[in-house]
Amino acid sequence: MNKSQQRGRTAPRAARGTERYQARRAELISIGRKLFADTSYDALSMDDIARQAGVAKGLIYYYFTNKRGYYLAIIEDAVAELVKRAGSARGLPPVERVRRTIDGYLRYAQYHQAAYRAIVTGGVGFDAEVLALRSEVRAKLLTTIARGAWGRPDLPPFARTTLAGWLSSVEGVTLDWIETQELPRETVVLLLVRGLGDTLRLIEEYEPGCPAPPRPPL
Repeated sequence: MNKSQQRGRTAPRAARGTERYQARRAELISIGRKLFADTSYDALSMDDIARQAGVAKGLIYYYFTNKRGYYLAIIEDAVAELVKRAGSARGLPPVERVRRTIDGYLRYAQYHQAAYRAIVTGGVGFDAEVLALRSEVRAKLLTTIARGAWGRPDLPPFARTTLAGWLSSVEGVTLDWIETQELPRETVVLLLVRGLGDTLRLIEEYEPGCPAPPRPPL
């Protein structure tokens, strides 16, 4: 059971394991993602959420305990989708796998901007649980990159630190891109792929066991 499921303690344990419960919960999360995409966390009250979702307020409490629990469940769902999209390029050659991973990441950010901003900036103020989710998604993305580049999930310290720096730049570039929308997504993909290639070649200098894949064609 994941963290957001554990937060729904008002629901009986037996009910939480049923398909009906999970389907209804997923439906409410889908509704919440749309609500929070258009309106800030502080601007939405539980009454607002219930009215716009077309459900009784008690139903939100039943599944998520409170507004914060609901919001965190939405962010956790967004994290899972982001990781899934970024890691959906298995079975491809390394260079193409990396390109598809970055493209999937940008596609998610482009079409789920509010959720993406919450993930990479920490959500509601300094929220320890949202920050923990951010750390989780970053760790999974680093593992995805390691598998794509070297076919292995483990990262030596130098490689991990260097890739973490590249991923921070990815977040900055992506935030700027979804804010301005001045460049085609394909151009941003190329920018980030080239940056990753430079990063991987730097890693190879210090970690020969982590060879960089061939340069992509111009």
